[in-house]
Amino acid sequence: MLLKILIILIIILLSYSIVPTYFYKVKYRLVEKRKSKEKVLYLTFDDGPDEKYTAKLLDLLKKYNIKATFFVVASFARNNPQIIDRMKKENHCIGLHSFEHKNALFQSRGYTKYDFEESIKIMNDLGVNIKFYRPPWGHCNIFTSREIKKYNLKRVLWDVMVQDWQGNTTVEAITDKLLLRSKENNIICLHDGRGENEAPSRTIKALQKAIPIWKMNGYKFATMEDYYEEKSIT
Repeated sequence: MLLKILIILIIILLSYSIVPTYFYKVKYRLVEKRKSKEKVLYLTFDDGPDEKYTAKLLDLLKKYNIKATFFVVASFARNNPQIIDRMKKENHCIGLHSFEHKNALFQSRGYTKYDFEESIKIMNDLGVNIKFYRPPWGHCNIFTSREIKKYNLKRVLWDVMVQDWQGNTTVEAITDKLLLRSKENNIICLHDGRGENEAPSRTIKALQKAIPIWKMNGYKFATMEDYYEEKSIT
């Protein structure tokens, strides 16, 4: 009897979130990837805005005249409107990374609806028209796609992840991974909030080392708007 219950629970879990998540990840890799004729990287940042770190990151991007995409947690954005204003003024792209950074695996239908509804309301109040959505951990459930379609959002994953949120990583390790793993037209996922042991500070320091090398090697930088609208990158 216990085994039957366990099997039923596994089937429910697979059907509710795991299968939808990996189906979309495969679809994203095989169908939705864009190709560019230019040598471009797309820097994206999750889990902010953070009062301590995001402004420092924006300073660094401004220094190199780089436009990036910030997938913000709506409740954090609500608490840091001045940072959102700065992102807008400096022409960064602002996407959504959920309301409270909860895993879709454990979200009910009602909460999934609330997550999107509340997030969009907050971002509209902040003067941001959200076009792009990145689910926390890349996970979705059977109701996520319905909400994405309802709000006319484009779901965005990534090509490069460097584990910059980990508490035991180093600036050197992040820098090495960025330089070794990144290539033309890659979407790079980094973090300007959350993480362990002041992780975003190491991400910023790693970018201070990686950006000059990328630029020396001829890379340009663009946002998700450029990626999906296939603009010429200048």
